[in-house]
Amino acid sequence: MKQLVMHVDMDAFFASVEQLDHEEYRGKPLIIGGLAGRGVVSTCSYEARKFGVHSAMPMGRAQQLCPQGIFIEGNYPRYAEVSQQIFTIFTRYSPVIEPLSIDEAFLDLTGMEKIMETPLDYARKLKAEIREKTGIVASVGIAPNKFLAKLASDLDKPDGLVLIPEDKIRQVLDPLPVGRIWGVGRRMNEQLENLGIQTIGQLYRADAHRLQQYVGENMARHLQQLAAGIDYRIVAPRERAKSIGKEMTFTEDLQCREDAERVLLDLSCKVGWRLRKAGEKARTIQLKLRLSSGFKTYTRSRTLSEATCYDEEIYHTVLALFHELRIFRGIRLLGVSTAGFDDGRELNLFQDEGKKENLYAAIDKIRAKFGEGGITKAQLLCKDKRK
Repeated sequence: MKQLVMHVDMDAFFASVEQLDHEEYRGKPLIIGGLAGRGVVSTCSYEARKFGVHSAMPMGRAQQLCPQGIFIEGNYPRYAEVSQQIFTIFTRYSPVIEPLSIDEAFLDLTGMEKIMETPLDYARKLKAEIREKTGIVASVGIAPNKFLAKLASDLDKPDGLVLIPEDKIRQVLDPLPVGRIWGVGRRMNEQLENLGIQTIGQLYRADAHRLQQYVGENMARHLQQLAAGIDYRIVAPRERAKSIGKEMTFTEDLQCREDAERVLLDLSCKVGWRLRKAGEKARTIQLKLRLSSGFKTYTRSRTLSEATCYDEEIYHTVLALFHELRIFRGIRLLGVSTAGFDDGRELNLFQDEGKKENLYAAIDKIRAKFGEGGITKAQLLCKDKRK
């Protein structure tokens, strides 16, 4: 049976949610991301993109390009809430959903022809329901495989709807720049340009042996397969997360043990919250420490006898690892992560009777409403140097 894949991508998702919630942001260049010195743009509205602002751009550069923009850090619990609504809608349109991120997913439509008038009508219905129930605009691509579906959803943004049938694959792909192919970044693009390859059509027809000499046999095969519109991957639900963590890079290097301990406490609280939110307990706790000198990075881990999701247990473990390293100056980055999740029943802290469970249930209710910073340890209330 031939595949039929739909890729659904929310348009400027974080910015769209903010403009939905705040009338004063609508129609204006809105830029969301880290506001500290090394902050980067998480996403921005289409009004900001007209000035050349884009995701992953340093925030300082975005401020230069768009000084009249509105710059905010964002409300991530709110984005997660809207995302959950959208993914609930997805379940009514396909039995197999593969999330790619908080705002995009593949839906497998293979074998569903009898319940659709046409794939395009089915996609229009999905887009309309998302907009009606959440106020968010989605772009959709439909194609015989995941690569083509994802590419299609990006061809007519915002509010796009593009179908690539099998008999139109070459017509659609040939004129597109090679940068549209997964795996072709800036350096790869330069290599291909040196070969006189600028479009997907040129890549498709390029001499395979010559291409292999420039980019290697495996990469050449991968690129030409995608240029041919071939992608054998199936839509598959995402596997359970293998780790949960949080790290911070500092605008100024940490130069004393007390500052580092305070950051590790903050990180441990956030990781504990994320574990409980995901319904997980972890046995392995890992510390990551990077120095500014040569960017040398150290990792240390410890496996506990019993899995945990509690802040103080994570903190005490990672603090011991930190003291064993005996590096207290010149610290550029600290990170705390957890792995080795317990395979027992999922947590349900709001039904447990223990004092610790009830305490964390109360804490988590506050964080669910106000975000990770909604409640914090007293030790963390002093001014910090974090990004």
